[in-house]
Amino acid sequence: MAAAARSQGSHMRTEAPSLAPILRSAMQGRLLAVLAANPERSYGIRELAELAETSPTTAQREVDRAHAAGIVTSRYEGRNRRIRINSDHYLYEPLRRLLLATFGAPAVIVEEFGDLEADLVILYGSWAARYEGHDSKPPNDIDVLIIGNNLDRLAVDEAADRAERRLALPVQATIRSRDAWRQADDPFLATVRSRPHLTLLTNDDAGQQ
Repeated sequence: MAAAARSQGSHMRTEAPSLAPILRSAMQGRLLAVLAANPERSYGIRELAELAETSPTTAQREVDRAHAAGIVTSRYEGRNRRIRINSDHYLYEPLRRLLLATFGAPAVIVEEFGDLEADLVILYGSWAARYEGHDSKPPNDIDVLIIGNNLDRLAVDEAADRAERRLALPVQATIRSRDAWRQADDPFLATVRSRPHLTLLTNDDAGQQ
């Protein structure tokens, strides 16, 4: 299954993001959330840029700002710069909780739902709307739609529980079959399609008709 992180809007805005208006920009939030989701890991600039859906130049600029503030650390492996969140920073714990509760859902959902062999994993609802910069009520939970046949309900619930513990927000997982998604005659699925949503994981053979 491939990570897609396809969204239904542009991320070129520079104003304070709806999910966490204390951050400088939505891009800054997405990039730092990738690091916060896996504090034990280090990332290269290009990998961070891909995961945060931005250019390497922009990722480099944001990393430099965060490094100057002591929020991230960096080291070199040959010519490759490796970045990780600074777990020794005095604001590490509150900052990490903030990042995960606001921008962390895509990275965490990809990791926890990635082994389910689903056709699609989609974020929708008020969280997705705010992530896209739309006016919406503050999200009280994370809504996840899993498309596929013969999915194990227990495995889905366990993935949701793990994600919930990491994000500190309830994670509501809904399952629909491949045929139901393709036929699009389910009112619930029609609503998901018509509103802001993010396709985070897609099977290479799955259609998004």
